[in-house]
Amino acid sequence: MGANLKEVRLRMASVKSTTQITKAMKMVSAAKLRRATERIVQIRPYADQLNNVLQNIASNLGGEMSSPFATQRPINKVLIVVITSDKGLCGGFNANSVKSAKVLINEKYPELAAKGKVQILSIGKKGFDAFKSSKHKVNNDYAGLYANLTFENASKAAEFIMYAFEQKEYDVVEVVYGQFKNAATQIPSTEQFLPIQTIVPAKGASKGKADYMFEPTQDKILKDLVPKILKTQFFRYLLDSNASEHGARMTAMDKATENANELLKQLNIMYNRARQAAITTELSEIVSGAAALSNG
Repeated sequence: MGANLKEVRLRMASVKSTTQITKAMKMVSAAKLRRATERIVQIRPYADQLNNVLQNIASNLGGEMSSPFATQRPINKVLIVVITSDKGLCGGFNANSVKSAKVLINEKYPELAAKGKVQILSIGKKGFDAFKSSKHKVNNDYAGLYANLTFENASKAAEFIMYAFEQKEYDVVEVVYGQFKNAATQIPSTEQFLPIQTIVPAKGASKGKADYMFEPTQDKILKDLVPKILKTQFFRYLLDSNASEHGARMTAMDKATENANELLKQLNIMYNRARQAAITTELSEIVSGAAALSNG
């Protein structure tokens, strides 16, 4: 019985230690989530509006848009940008992003994948770990981007992707990321980054082109404007995923703390029962010994 009491005490100490860790991780994630939420809330309307402007221009100019990033080509080579976190313990956040990437490949590009024409660009170490043993070629040059997430560093990754598309290394670029809704909800999302998508008019809507006037020239404006909009959009993907990661981790650590407290309650009950049984056994032994002595 003494051995059982000691085992329960050790388990209780272990659970208490784990609870302290999960509580600390929850508090750290909550602080990081506040900062990450502020960043994504500030940039999202700006990035979305810029993206709408870009899609409107592309839709109205059609094949006349003088930007290499709007060029529609037969799809022979695909780049999938998978955005995950560097660390785990954030619930299903990473698993959902990896699953979304695999679904995208299997449903949209199965033939190209079979030919080895689908490449993965991993942003976040967990994405690289998930795909490094797959049949797909994985680029991990930017896997550690979250170590210092700034617009400048994000722009370097975006420039690499844009240059590769411009050089026809890829015909389409898709981004898989976690869209932040709130601390408890992160939506696995997939968006086409390149080529620039056009807006499909609603059924029955007018298909007439807007009469854009470019000053100084269309080429000059689009050459400067399009890369900036694309970099901003790519930065938004990263900020969305960053906020999603911290929200998922905070929620996961909160749930882990609740489970640990529940387990601690059960262990307390087990300990008290075992202790009571041990006391009862000792009393019985004392009474039996006293009775034997009196009979003697």
